[in-house]
Parts: sequence; structure tokens; C-alpha cells
Amino acid sequence: MTAIFVTATGTDVGKTFVTTGLIRHLRAQGRKVDAIKPVVSGFDPDHAAAADPGVLLRALGRPVELAEIARMSPWRFRAPLAPDLAAAREDRSVEFNKLIEFSRQSIAAASDTLFIEGVGGIMVPLDDRHTVLDWMTVLRIPALLVTGSYLGTISHTLTALHVLAQRNVEVSAIVVSETSGSSVTLPDTITTIARFAVPIEVIGIPRVPHPDLADPAFRQLATLL
Repeated sequence: MTAIFVTATGTDVGKTFVTTGLIRHLRAQGRKVDAIKPVVSGFDPDHAAAADPGVLLRALGRPVELAEIARMSPWRFRAPLAPDLAAAREDRSVEFNKLIEFSRQSIAAASDTLFIEGVGGIMVPLDDRHTVLDWMTVLRIPALLVTGSYLGTISHTLTALHVLAQRNVEVSAIVVSETSGSSVTLPDTITTIARFAVPIEVIGIPRVPHPDLADPAFRQLATLL
């Protein structure tokens, strides 16, 4: 059984895009795949199909229904803010110990490959004391670090790698998900990050309309997990 934590240098850089692409690729190979995204901010139940849990469920071939969404994402908040702030607006909280328990139970129940998709970037606060990095540190499973090709991403990525190394979090690969309209090219971003990230493999994925269209990149990425 393989469990991978999909994290990122920040929000909206392509975690769900990369996760769904890997799910589709592995399912096409006959693999049994599951995914959870325990914490979600900016969730509108009236547009659940467009939210990250809905996108992941479609990739898994499951119905976008409330029961399925609740199974995948127990902590859902309406405000598009960091989880601690979004939860506070609803007089709720992300109970860190319960989050860890839920994650571990999901790992134990997985028969083949499980993706745990984080929320925002690695240092996003979950409550008043814990961040996504703390979550990853406790679980001790390999991480897939997703970043963009925007101007500034090299500093963000290398900083994230440094922090992850300090916590002894293994990074299986770095994925550069292309940023639309960036002044920096995807190949230049990959080349520079790779120079500083040795021996971690750096894979570039063009931002195409459908993840399965970038199949060669996902095939290469899947071999590293």
C-alpha cells in the first residue's frame, strides 16, 4: 500500500489538478486508488461538483453526493480563508488529533494507493498551534510537493524544501504545474529548481484543459511514487 501526501508551496498552484491526473492515470493502469481531502476552505455546497472534493470524486469514478463528500472531506468551511480563520467564522475548529486519527484510519483502510491532499501551502495554519507541516510530520508518509511556474516560485519551492527537510519529511518528487500567463517559462522553472533540488526529481506538467491530456508527464510522475 502506498500513501502520498500532496502538498504545495501555496494555494491555487495545482494540487487538485495534479492529484486528479495521477488518479486517472493509475486507474487506467488497473490500480485501486482512493483519495481524501480532509480539510477544505471555500466550500459551497450549492456548487459541490466544482469544489476540490467534487473534482476528486469524479476522477475516482464516484458520485458527487453529500455522503461521498463528507467521507472525503469531514472539515468543510465556506469562507475561502486559511482553515483556522474559516473555521472561526463558523464557531468551529479543525481538531488536530481527530484530523490525524482520520488520516491514519484512511491509510490503514487503503488497499493500494491513497492520496491525502492538503489544504493551501505547507505552512497554512489549521488551528491556533498546528500547520499543514505539523500534519505531514506526524503522519510520516512521503510528500509530493506541487508548485507553479510563476515569478517567485523558485524561492518559494526551495524554502519549502528546506523546511520539509528540517522536519525529515521525505519528498518523492516536485511537480511544477504550469502557471497560465506567467512571464517565466515552464522549462526554465524546472531547470532552475532541479539544479538546487538534487536528488529529488522535478517533473513539469503543462496546464491543459483535462489532466489526462498530459499523460506522459503523469506516467513519469507515477513511477516516482
